[in-house]
Amino acid sequence: MSHNEARALWRLPDGMDEMLPQQARALEWLRRSIYDMHIAWGYQPVEPPFVEFLDSLLSGTGRDFERQTFKVADPLSGQMMGVRADMTPQVARIDAHQMADQTAVGEVSRLFYLGTVVRAHTDGVEKNRAPLQIGAEIFGHQGPQSDVEVIRLMIAALHCAGIEDIHLDLGHVGVFRSLCEQIGLSGHDQSTLFVLLQKKAVPDIEAFAHSIGVGEATRQLLCNLCSLNGDSSVLQRARTELGDFCDSSMSLALDELQQISELLQPLPESTTLHFDLAEVRGYQYHTGVVFAAYTPGSGSEIARGGRYDGIGKTFGRSRPATGYSTDLKLLMRLIGYDQIASKFNISTKQQRAILCPDDKCTELQRAVESLRAQGEVVMFDLAGQNQSLCDRVIRKKEGKWSVENL
Repeated sequence: MSHNEARALWRLPDGMDEMLPQQARALEWLRRSIYDMHIAWGYQPVEPPFVEFLDSLLSGTGRDFERQTFKVADPLSGQMMGVRADMTPQVARIDAHQMADQTAVGEVSRLFYLGTVVRAHTDGVEKNRAPLQIGAEIFGHQGPQSDVEVIRLMIAALHCAGIEDIHLDLGHVGVFRSLCEQIGLSGHDQSTLFVLLQKKAVPDIEAFAHSIGVGEATRQLLCNLCSLNGDSSVLQRARTELGDFCDSSMSLALDELQQISELLQPLPESTTLHFDLAEVRGYQYHTGVVFAAYTPGSGSEIARGGRYDGIGKTFGRSRPATGYSTDLKLLMRLIGYDQIASKFNISTKQQRAILCPDDKCTELQRAVESLRAQGEVVMFDLAGQNQSLCDRVIRKKEGKWSVENL
C-alpha cells in the first residue's frame, strides 16, 4: 500500500473528530461534572435513541432539522430512518408520550440529556458536525420564571466548564412575527427577511423590502430593527420607534423581556446582558424569548435556547416548554483540556500502574481486585509489556503476594 493510499484510509469526514487519551479523559471529567450539576438542580436524565424512523424524528418542530439529518434505510423494516441532529424534539416526545402517565398536564417536568448528535452540514463558524450535546428542558410551566431558571442553569453549566466571561443576548420572536404579520409577508418572504436580519444587512433589507412592494416608512422601520440592540433602554426605544406597529402582541413580547431581565438580577459576576430585537434565530422553532451565550475567543454562540410552547402537540400532549443546549466538545476546545485538568485537579496523563504477573492464582486475582477497588491501575504482564507505564510490580515472596517498587 502506498503512502497516499494509507493517508486516504486515515482521513475523517469534514467536521468529524477523534480524541487522544488525554483529551478524552478531560472531556469525561467535564461531562461528569456538568451531568452531576444538572442532577443537583433537580433535573432528571433521559436517553433518546441515536437513530429513529423519520416520521417520528422529524415530527412537529423536528422538521426544522430536516436539512441537518442524515437519512438511512432500515434493512429490517424497509422504512427510512434518521440520525438525530438535535435531541430537543426527542425529549419533547418523551415528556408528551412516555412520561404522560407519570406527570399530570399541569405538573412541571425538568429533564436533561447528554449525547452525541450528528449533523449533515456545519453550522456557522463552528465546524464540528458531531457535537456532544447537553441540554435541559422545563415542560409544563408558562411564565418568565422558568425561562429565567433555564438561563441561570445555562450560565451555571458554562461556569462549571470554566467559562466565566459570558455575554448573554436576549431577544423575542414575538417582535419579528408581529411585524411580519402586520406587513403581510408570506412565509417565503419571512424566511428571506429573517436571513437578512441575522446578517444585519441593512442595504439588502432595504432592497428586498422595496422588491416586494413594502412602503418607504415600513422599509425604514425594518432597517431600524437592526439597530434595536443594547442595554434595557432598547425596550423602551423599541416601543417608540416601532410606533403603530407596536401592537398588543409586540408589547407583550417586550414586557416579557423586561420581566426576564429584572428576574435575572443580580447577574453572576463577569456576565453582561444585552438585548437584540433582530436576533431571532430559530424563529420557526421558538415561540417566545430566545437567548444565546457568547464568550471572547469564540466566533459564534457557545450555548443557546429559548421558549417553544406546544412542542409536544404532535405527540398528543401540548405543553409549555423552555430549554437550552450547548456542546461539551466546543467548551473543551475553548477552555483547553489542560485547563480542565487543572480545574478538576486531575492528571491528563495515564496513571502509573502496577505490573502484575500473568498468573491464574486465585489469591493473586483477589489481590488485584482489591487494588483496583482502591483506585489503583493494575496491568497484567503480557509478552513484551511496556514497563514504562508501571512504577510498581506484584511479586510473590515467602508464599505471599505483595507490591514492590520497580
